[in-house]
Amino acid sequence: METKRKTSPLVILARIIFTGCLIYSVWFIFQNSLQIAQASSERSQQVQEILNALAAKVGLGPFSLHTVRKMAHFAEFSVLGFWFMLCLRVYTRHFVRHVSWPLLCGLLVAVIDETIQLYVPGRTSSTLDVLLDFSGVLCGLFVALLILLFIRMCGILWRNRERDEE
Repeated sequence: METKRKTSPLVILARIIFTGCLIYSVWFIFQNSLQIAQASSERSQQVQEILNALAAKVGLGPFSLHTVRKMAHFAEFSVLGFWFMLCLRVYTRHFVRHVSWPLLCGLLVAVIDETIQLYVPGRTSSTLDVLLDFSGVLCGLFVALLILLFIRMCGILWRNRERDEE
């Protein structure tokens, strides 16, 4: 009979933190979708001013409002994909095998996000935004996956270093 291993307190803490961050990311995305067109535009213009000021310092041209809004979509969903992958990792050791779950959930959030915008005054929905959102999820998943694989590789090297010293 196989005995069940006790879950480490650090793993439990990571589960709480990563799941909380994931839930907050989804909430943040939906809150932005629920803003009426005027409020959303004002917020985007504020971000545009900040980005253009920063871009001018490094010699980049000004960003249009359209570009800022698309970058915001991509960034929000990249963060979402990042948290999905970290959540998956703390709940299973076989996170690469189960990567389809965060992909499916990320796509679902993107579709729900655009559907919400259909019912908000002055806002529209776009299939291109769903594709942009999903590409953000893919990017976030990939970055998190690279970090996780790097940490795993460092752990393996550390253990082998200790063996070489013996």
